[in-house]
Amino acid sequence: MTSSPLIRALDRSSVAVLIVLAAVAIVVPILNLALPASSPFQIPTYLMSLFGKYVCYAILALSIDLIWGYCGILSLGHGAFFALGGYAMGMYLMRRIGTRGVYADPVLPDFMVFLNWHELPIYWYGFQHFAYAALMVVLVPGLLAFVFGWFAFRSRVTGVYLSIITQALTYALMLGFFRNNFGFGGNNGLTDFKDILGFNVQAQATRATLFALSAIALGLGYLIAQAVVRSKAGKVLIAIRDAESRTRFIGYSVENYKTFVFTLSACMAAVAGALYVPQVGIINPSEFAPANSIEYVIWVAVGGRGTLVGAALGAVLVNYAKTTFTTGFLAPYWLFALGALFVLVTIFLPKGIFGLLPTRTASAEPNGAPAAGPAAQPAE
Repeated sequence: MTSSPLIRALDRSSVAVLIVLAAVAIVVPILNLALPASSPFQIPTYLMSLFGKYVCYAILALSIDLIWGYCGILSLGHGAFFALGGYAMGMYLMRRIGTRGVYADPVLPDFMVFLNWHELPIYWYGFQHFAYAALMVVLVPGLLAFVFGWFAFRSRVTGVYLSIITQALTYALMLGFFRNNFGFGGNNGLTDFKDILGFNVQAQATRATLFALSAIALGLGYLIAQAVVRSKAGKVLIAIRDAESRTRFIGYSVENYKTFVFTLSACMAAVAGALYVPQVGIINPSEFAPANSIEYVIWVAVGGRGTLVGAALGAVLVNYAKTTFTTGFLAPYWLFALGALFVLVTIFLPKGIFGLLPTRTASAEPNGAPAAGPAAQPAE
């Protein structure tokens, strides 16, 4: 009897990770909601929202590690999929404002009224429904990634050339979303959200729920990624990473595998963006900035490429450091600290922080991965 791929992905370490995430999803909201502000164990709402942002970044790092750590696709434009998922959720939240906006228009968002738009663009239709918005969160970035991957991988664009065109993709989108006539708020983006599914987005209980959902989404994303990398397809992905020409020569459709994992990764990044927006309260074109996508790759490198857990951990640690360094007198030195961190990790910790653990735990990392030969044996 064949079990589900998700069940087969569960080993001792995976179960431990999921238990920790489940505990975080339960304990943190309880410490926020159940304890009085005077308690030393009470987690303030602002801090829980900050943690929620870190968790969303961890999902994003997980999606990048899936393609870079296990398939060798270095994307410097994954911020595009993160931002598109965020915009899809932001459009839903904007449609929910209705007459509570500054101009009290029941249909048009405030920025459209300000710009003298007379009717809602057709691509905004349906976003007043959460189910439709949730579908668009995954469908639009997934479709873009599929089309992009279809042409790029079948043209056999690899290495630094692929990285450059992914960066060009997100830069082009950034320029488009900055335009007021694009219909997405221009430079200011989308903000001033009121509620989500009828619940006040600023309420303490809503923020606690969003944090819990983010932690659950991280657990599901980790489980899906584990199912992929531990499957026969995952062995082929590792073979593509280590010896793409050899893998193609023995009969595998390299392009199909790359397109599949790239599309899946884009959908995961989009979900992270959708969860991120209601917690930070804004989405604007700066999320498309190529520099952001480069920083996302640094998170993965610091945590440990090809480890999944390490990538998520790297996102949390680097962003915690960023929060610390960008406040007070250390603020001007953050970019120097980030650059120094990346250089030091590259030279002294090529396997990232997670690579400091025993070899068996971090064996999926490229330098410790199984050779391309065994991984490339045809699957039955």
